[in-house]
Amino acid sequence: MDHYELFQEYLRIDHQIDEFYHTLAQRQGLSDSALWVLWSLVELGEGSTQTDICRQIFQTKQTVHSSVRKLEKDGVLALRPGEGREIALYFTDRGRELVREKILPVMEAERTAAQGLEAEEWRTVIRLSRKWFSLFREAAASGPEP
Repeated sequence: MDHYELFQEYLRIDHQIDEFYHTLAQRQGLSDSALWVLWSLVELGEGSTQTDICRQIFQTKQTVHSSVRKLEKDGVLALRPGEGREIALYFTDRGRELVREKILPVMEAERTAAQGLEAEEWRTVIRLSRKWFSLFREAAASGPEP
């Protein structure tokens, strides 16, 4: 395989990973964005804002806002005034139960799988992914304007 064919294989694996998270979200009865909003709130801690979550999961404000509003409507999240114009997010009792039953087990499975690689292997994956992304940004910057 040449360099580009190898890269295409890497992309196929990356897409399979994304599809697997989608399947896990569906299996839990959640949209992809709801899974990631709840996951992020677990990682960031209650009281985090939609802006914090957008930065965490690299999603648009509209996507996160829509998901947060649905989770609030479903009684999973409570919204409270934060600093300035920000709205702080908190789990309701129902939300904590949902996280315990549906989010934490998936997070634990991810953690278990991550332990299957040595720390040095993860450092290599991260280093090479950053290198490729830097090269891609550089190549795209010198390309035609959209």
